Amino acid sequence: MKILVTGATGFIGQNLVKQLLKKDYKVYCIVRKNSDISKIDQKAKVFRYDEKLDSLIEFFRTQHFDGVVHLASLFLVQHKTSDINLLLSSNIQFGTQLLEASKTSNVKWFINTGTFWQNYQNEDYNPVNLYAATKEAFETIAEYYTQTSNLIFTTIKLNDTFGKNDTRNKIFNLWAKIAKAGEVLEMSEGEQIIDISYIKDVVNAYEILIQHLNSNKAESFANKHFVVTNTQKMSLKELSQLFEKVTNKKLNIKWGGRPYRQREVMIPWNKGETVPLWEQKFTLEEAIKRTIGEL
Repeated sequence: MKILVTGATGFIGQNLVKQLLKKDYKVYCIVRKNSDISKIDQKAKVFRYDEKLDSLIEFFRTQHFDGVVHLASLFLVQHKTSDINLLLSSNIQFGTQLLEASKTSNVKWFINTGTFWQNYQNEDYNPVNLYAATKEAFETIAEYYTQTSNLIFTTIKLNDTFGKNDTRNKIFNLWAKIAKAGEVLEMSEGEQIIDISYIKDVVNAYEILIQHLNSNKAESFANKHFVVTNTQKMSLKELSQLFEKVTNKKLNIKWGGRPYRQREVMIPWNKGETVPLWEQKFTLEEAIKRTIGEL
């Protein structure tokens, strides 16, 4: 089984590549010409994309991929006018190029990565921000490719994620930093409900979906949406208390010290279906302990 992974330099991508290699998949990673690939498992093969569609199509045709896992995207909570071209290029144009190459080389399946932020206020479609709108636009474009080829396109939507060696500016990293330094952090009132998933549960969902797409039931997964969600949903303030309990460290947080963001997600999307046969293996307490430990 030969799989192409995009976004392999990112946190989720690095972990997924390692997981797939352990299961003896042949893994190829596509990266930009100037990307730092030092964190990609060395057993994976790397293709540096020169952003010329002809070379991408030729690469697909010579490699004969069974499937594509598309994780690459540009995430911006709030965009500036100067960000628009890069958002469109990263989240729509690149994905469309991958679909074109997949169609011309008869790739069997394509796993897209979406976001809960496409579903603000629990609606079928209501983008929290322009980033979420670009993710929805790409899915709409994909309909053309599924209507004109045998490509099976399916999406896993993620909300927040975390895990060990995560260098992103995420909440647990931020809290660990202020706990060690004894700093005070101003936050909102902390009433928003958090749905955050541990990286091992996340990559397990992708792996199980890949198994489905390589089975005789693959067609039943066409144009479906699945989610990775945590059964333990709690407010941000409650989550900080769990973090304190696990790490045995007090957080100096000034609740209400800053306003909620524009279009703050107070209740995450909860209408999604999980990947069949997938289940959460790690509690939040276990996952935080594995990620942070005692401070």
